[in-house]
Amino acid sequence: MNWRNHIISDPQILRGKPCIKGTRIPAALILGYLASGLSHEAILREFPDLRNDDVSACLDYARDLAEFSAVAA
Repeated sequence: MNWRNHIISDPQILRGKPCIKGTRIPAALILGYLASGLSHEAILREFPDLRNDDVSACLDYARDLAEFSAVAA
């Protein structure tokens, strides 16, 4: 899966914060829910506009950011 197909950053939406494509749901919000222990299913119930792939894309996005930071450090 390519997270870039699910997460966008547009200066006109949420001041450019990365969010799920076609929504105003920030990727950081989904990652926060996952970090607090919510399941994919619980997140999808909370945000019916999302698909399972959108939630998975947030994890891939976070992994890429962590890898980028590790290289830069």
